[in-house]
Amino acid sequence: MSEPLFQHHNDLKDLVSRIAQTNGSFDISVPGLRIFRCDRQTAPQPCMYGLGLAIAVQGSKRVALGDEIFEYGPGQSLVTAVDLPVVTHITCASTDAPFMALYLQLDARMLTEIATNLDFSDEPAESCRRAMHVVPLESGLLRSMKRLMDLKEEPELVTRLAPLVTQEIVIRLFSGNHGPMLRHLVSVGSPSRQILRVMATLKQNFCERHSMEDLAAMAHMSPSTFRQHFRAVSGMSPLQYLKQLRLQEARHLMITGGLDAGSAALQVGYESASQFSREYSRLFGLPPQKDVKRLRDYA
Repeated sequence: MSEPLFQHHNDLKDLVSRIAQTNGSFDISVPGLRIFRCDRQTAPQPCMYGLGLAIAVQGSKRVALGDEIFEYGPGQSLVTAVDLPVVTHITCASTDAPFMALYLQLDARMLTEIATNLDFSDEPAESCRRAMHVVPLESGLLRSMKRLMDLKEEPELVTRLAPLVTQEIVIRLFSGNHGPMLRHLVSVGSPSRQILRVMATLKQNFCERHSMEDLAAMAHMSPSTFRQHFRAVSGMSPLQYLKQLRLQEARHLMITGGLDAGSAALQVGYESASQFSREYSRLFGLPPQKDVKRLRDYA
């Protein structure tokens, strides 16, 4: 890291350390901003990454999206441009140097509005289609994140200033190293933007049946072209994406809602309990009941 970047990074690390003194996830008074801390390496765990910005201030993490591996640690930032099923685990952490990171949830409407008002002279490359991106951090982005963190000390100003600082962060994302990926995904008329619309529809209606023909028609593409573009953005096929949405939601319902496996399976769109159990075990490594028990015992 350059000296200014190193100093900004250390300032942010000190702020995070003062808040995250034990393992866990911490919501602070700034909307959309969370802090994570873990003092040990973890096993790979399937989960959902939503639209947002993640910055590690200590330790490192590995995220698998389909067959592609993303790793990030200090000096790097990760942006996810749409809800994506991933497999993630902490690869570098200890009691003396725990993994610590910030996560800022972003709003899709804000991204689109800001992109519309920005003037870019160059066109983003086709190679920037994947909806997840890890790049070197920039000092301006770190300064903006620190300003957002500092707002927790002025709760009376959070509601007025947090949206402004978040807008600055989004502008810096579009103007910096994450810019080509984000601009390609939100460009009006681009195939990737059409795919994002379909993915948003699947996220909202994952319990329903969806044929490949209907999804392709929604994106104004042929089925073969649709499959190609969908995999380029998400790292997986449309059916794999839909399946993981259903399984992740079923797991959530069992853990937080107390549903049994059969009820959760029906609620997320499965008609066969045995198929649900097989696919659940394949994704999470254990049958539903054993997996939920393990997570509750761990908590």
